[in-house]
Amino acid sequence: MFLLLFQTVGLRFLFRFYNRHFSKHKGLVNKLRPLIGFTPVNVDLFKLAFSHKSNNSDKSYGIRNNERLEYLGDAVLGTIVAEYLFKKYPSGNEGFLTKMRSKIVRRKSLNDIGDKMGLDMLLAEFNTTKLSKSMLGNAVEALVGAVYVEKGYRVTKRFVIQRILRNYIDIHQLEDVDENYKSQLLEYCQKNGQNVGYKVVARYKFEKRDRFKVAVLIDGVQIAYADDFNKKSAEQTASARAISQLGIQNVNQEEPA
Repeated sequence: MFLLLFQTVGLRFLFRFYNRHFSKHKGLVNKLRPLIGFTPVNVDLFKLAFSHKSNNSDKSYGIRNNERLEYLGDAVLGTIVAEYLFKKYPSGNEGFLTKMRSKIVRRKSLNDIGDKMGLDMLLAEFNTTKLSKSMLGNAVEALVGAVYVEKGYRVTKRFVIQRILRNYIDIHQLEDVDENYKSQLLEYCQKNGQNVGYKVVARYKFEKRDRFKVAVLIDGVQIAYADDFNKKSAEQTASARAISQLGIQNVNQEEPA
């Protein structure tokens, strides 16, 4: 048993040494090392994390994009963030913890994290399609998924906390941020005797997915609109833009993506 363990550890060390110094993918490996904190054994897994579904690929080899890793990374990231917040805020109630987790793992936050990590450079290397903001957030989740497959939960937890949360998220600033733009706009309009409504003005395909263009109307007049893959997200963005256009004070006017 000890001999088998020694042989396995030795082989993994050799694979890492080879990948870092001699592999044809050593360029990718040395870009990944400062991001994830280790030299990967399965380089193809990490290449896949940056391969978007819009690429043309040989279907005879099965699924060759990052959607499955994105799915896994989304679940793992949510769990790690939930555990982190649970321990950080021992007196925080369920509602507070849920809101804080949502602020961290929402699409705009992940897009911003991906941008700060420089994942656009890796996406450009493995994709022929035009890059979009959503691809950055997807790549963050897929990268978390790849780390989890390669290293397991303990190392992935350390990666998320030390290299994502502590580097790119200001937790204390998030405590005071109210990002429910729909609620803010509704409250403002109710105080002023106005009615708020939302209308889907267009639905179209983008990156092989349905995308919605949603307008926000106040007393029947269109004030702003936004596009997103999710109608609720589009409503939030449109509400943020309406808040900005109306010059409403004492609200966070950063627009979600």
